[in-house]
Amino acid sequence: MLDYNNLYQLWLEKCTDPTLLAELRDIEGDEDAILDRFYTKLTFGTAGLRGVLGAGTNRMNIYTVNQATQGIADYLNANFENPTVAIACDSRINSDLFSKETAGVFAANGIKAYIYKTLVPTPMLSYAVRELGCASGVIITASHNPSKYNGYKCYDPEGYQMTDEAAAASYECIQKVDMFADVKRKDFDEGLKDGSIEYISDAVYEKYFDLVRSKCLNPDACVKANLKVVYTPLNGAGNIPVRKILDSIGVKDVTVVPEQEMPDGNFPTCPYPNPEIRQAFECAIKLGKEIGADLLLATDPDSDRMGIAVKEGDDFRLMTGNEVGAMFTEYVLSQYKEKGLMPEEPYVVESIVTSDLIKAIAESYGCKVKKTLTGFKYIGEFITDLEKEGKEDNFVIGMEESYGYLFGIHARDKDAVVAAQLLCEMASYYKLQGKSLIDVMNELYAKFGIYQNKVTSYEFEGAAGMEKMAGIMKDIRENPPKTVGGMDVLKETDYAKSDETGLPASNVLSFGLPADSSIMVRPSGTEPKIKLYITATGKTFEEAQAVYEAILADGESWLGV
Repeated sequence: MLDYNNLYQLWLEKCTDPTLLAELRDIEGDEDAILDRFYTKLTFGTAGLRGVLGAGTNRMNIYTVNQATQGIADYLNANFENPTVAIACDSRINSDLFSKETAGVFAANGIKAYIYKTLVPTPMLSYAVRELGCASGVIITASHNPSKYNGYKCYDPEGYQMTDEAAAASYECIQKVDMFADVKRKDFDEGLKDGSIEYISDAVYEKYFDLVRSKCLNPDACVKANLKVVYTPLNGAGNIPVRKILDSIGVKDVTVVPEQEMPDGNFPTCPYPNPEIRQAFECAIKLGKEIGADLLLATDPDSDRMGIAVKEGDDFRLMTGNEVGAMFTEYVLSQYKEKGLMPEEPYVVESIVTSDLIKAIAESYGCKVKKTLTGFKYIGEFITDLEKEGKEDNFVIGMEESYGYLFGIHARDKDAVVAAQLLCEMASYYKLQGKSLIDVMNELYAKFGIYQNKVTSYEFEGAAGMEKMAGIMKDIRENPPKTVGGMDVLKETDYAKSDETGLPASNVLSFGLPADSSIMVRPSGTEPKIKLYITATGKTFEEAQAVYEAILADGESWLGV
């Protein structure tokens, strides 16, 4: 634990930002508030920085952002010749400020900064890194976290988030930076004038859309089906890009949820802008019922993740990330087979916590399945490895259960823009056959069996919460269960043991159960949460639900909830 009281006094002396200084003065004498802000530093990991906005070393503010940027600049200058960076931001509070500060610090360190003129989805940053030949990229976003959060994602030259090795080396440089004394800064407008900061051109922007549009397999179906879509960008960066791509493929009947259309980092109608949950769809559901929509579509604030709800009777049913991934796999592979597009050695890539239903579907088409650790960078890394062998066309589609998908090799991160295009194309194709996406999913369940995959998250806030999470994982490792949900554990996998898994070490525990059921335990890499990933199988939904409830009860007992 840091000497938080001394750090607090240092910040009172050194901080010049009026908003942050007012916050520091407001908490004077409040031991808990001071502790929470200064007991630790925001850790720079493979997901970059993420934290609550505010004053302190454990908060996102211009000082922690600039300290990180200075450290990364030192790392880039030591490891690359004439490095450049690409920068972007989403709609969150202070995202624009942080992105311009980031550009100014890089520019002051002799690193040319290319920055998007306006907010853009995360995959467009991933694309720009590679298109512009940059040594790194930064996007200011906290993905689907509540409005009090912001974050700082950092990318490798290949366009995926920093690998463990690069992140560790960058963090070592960051640790050496005194945020009040060592940071070099250049005024943003001055950088634009002298050319050390440059706006990313419209040509780069449009080329991204051309590449996404090229992945549309059935444009005629998009035009003929007249799919009726309600879309919500959840006050984020997806509004213009998603509408633009849908319009370009012929999906014209798109109604945007008015309360959630414009960028707003306060997320006034959606405190938790996560397309995985029904609350995020409440406004879209109301509008969908009013206009008789076929499909509801939501993207998170940085538009790298997409959720959907499909009309079912008088209501709309949210479909899980695994269900959408399964349908994507079936649709793309069936179309590749029908159109003679199947590559010589096709791969579907999914994370270790993604449903094995996807594996079953892929293998039915003779397609290989590559399992990666959680984190889309591992999927991006796999694509890059294929590319280096001249086999990039073997990549068919990549996905994570947490609503992240990539169809195409234009980016190296999950992409809700191309996912929205693929989803509406797929829904249009099946609509012309008289099928809804629920019908399609039920056909897959009938063919391959019921796979009920659910993720539950449990929050452990503050310093005590982090300590408790570490204790929970330690206890499960030292006392692994022999049975879960009344079933024998058939296989135990500790992903911290890379020599056994063949994957980079990760703090994940997995327990395999009969009939492809399983439970995984994993602390979030970006939030103070532990997640349980449960797969429950059965011949009927009722049977699978009973298995799920039994597994969940044991899993929650491990967490003490």
